[in-house]
Formats: sequence, C-alpha cells, structure tokens
Amino acid sequence: MGAELRALGLSIPQFDALSTLTEREGLTQQDLAARLYVTKGNVSGLVDRLVEAGWVERRAIPGDRRSHALHLTRIGADLAARGIAAQKAYVARTLGRLPPEDIAGFERLVLRWRDVAREDSAARLIDP
Repeated sequence: MGAELRALGLSIPQFDALSTLTEREGLTQQDLAARLYVTKGNVSGLVDRLVEAGWVERRAIPGDRRSHALHLTRIGADLAARGIAAQKAYVARTLGRLPPEDIAGFERLVLRWRDVAREDSAARLIDP
C-alpha cells in the first residue's frame, strides 16, 4: 500500500491525515492528533507540510485565538479521493482473496483488539 501511495506522491502519514479530514473537516490539530493516535508535536509538522503542499488550509476558529480548523483544499480533496480509491483496490486485491470465514474471524479479532485498546486507554486515564 505504501508503494501505491508513493506513486500518488503521498506518504502513509500524509494519506492518514487527508483521509481523516475527508471524514470530518474542521478538526483542530489536537483533534487530528487524537484521531491518528499520534502526539500534537508529530501532527504539527505533518500539517505544516500539508499546508505548504497546498492540500490543507488552516482557518481561524471564531472565539479561539490559539486553534485553527483544518480543511482540505480542492487539490487535497482530490488527492485524498485518489488515495482512498487506491486503498480500496489494494484491500480488494488482498483481503478480498480470502475466504469469507477468514475475513469474519479477522474482523472479530480486530474489533476485540480495539475494545482492549480502549479499555487500556481508559485505565491509563484513571491511573496513569
């Protein structure tokens, strides 16, 4: 998948950020960092590069002088759509070749892992 994204001119972190903004524009950098499970420091440099590339723009949030809302530009939205199409094709070529019972088992495992990860996060908030 990384090679297919590189062919579009995207790194995996860039694609993750752009695709996340297709789901919900107007996120702050802090919100984006939380959705990507990275630190604010990591996402800050990433967003700077996305803005410099012309794929994302920062917009002022009325009443909040410290944060900005992140929005895809037209070019960024087009690039995100191409990346998402490449991802869907990759998944179809790979996971799509597995028997349905294997996919169902894999889905159960991923959902269980998600639940355990959420429990772990909640526990760390209570007892760091």
